[in-house]
Amino acid sequence: MARLRDAYINEIRPQLKEKFAYDNVMQIPKLEKVVINMGLGEAIQNPKALDAAVADLTAITGQKPIITKAKKSIAAFKLRQGMNIGCKVTLRGERMYEFVDKLISASIPRIRDFKGVSAKAFDGRGNYTLGLKEQLIFPEIQYDKIDKLRGMEVAFVTSAQTDEECRELLLLMGMPFEDK
Repeated sequence: MARLRDAYINEIRPQLKEKFAYDNVMQIPKLEKVVINMGLGEAIQNPKALDAAVADLTAITGQKPIITKAKKSIAAFKLRQGMNIGCKVTLRGERMYEFVDKLISASIPRIRDFKGVSAKAFDGRGNYTLGLKEQLIFPEIQYDKIDKLRGMEVAFVTSAQTDEECRELLLLMGMPFEDK
């Protein structure tokens, strides 16, 4: 069992139940899925950039990403409907807990001039999105092999009903939120 999942079951869940006074264990918020998205505007002119991004995301997550396509045409960006413009991975179960543990304990501390992640990135329904500026913070990425720095969004989808419950869940998991 993943280290973070074990900690969730044995330590985090009882603390959340006590803090929010839940009657039923099914009310306790849990991490449902983590979606890692990498949008590539440069893929319009350079289709090879998409291959490099897919390779990076595969190395980071251990799962092959799907290619995302443009939903509608935008003439100003020379974008046509159906063009490949990014990639994303949805993690659930053991892989999700392994990724979140690795992100919180190994990758986030490697960010330069890090003061904490923003506490304002909640969506109002108990989900959190974290934006990362470069893929170099992950230990799986070899510095010599990358062609360009690419950012990504990591969306934490939880069963929490409010942002406060989600914030507390992520805080107990070890997410380093910035001080206000």
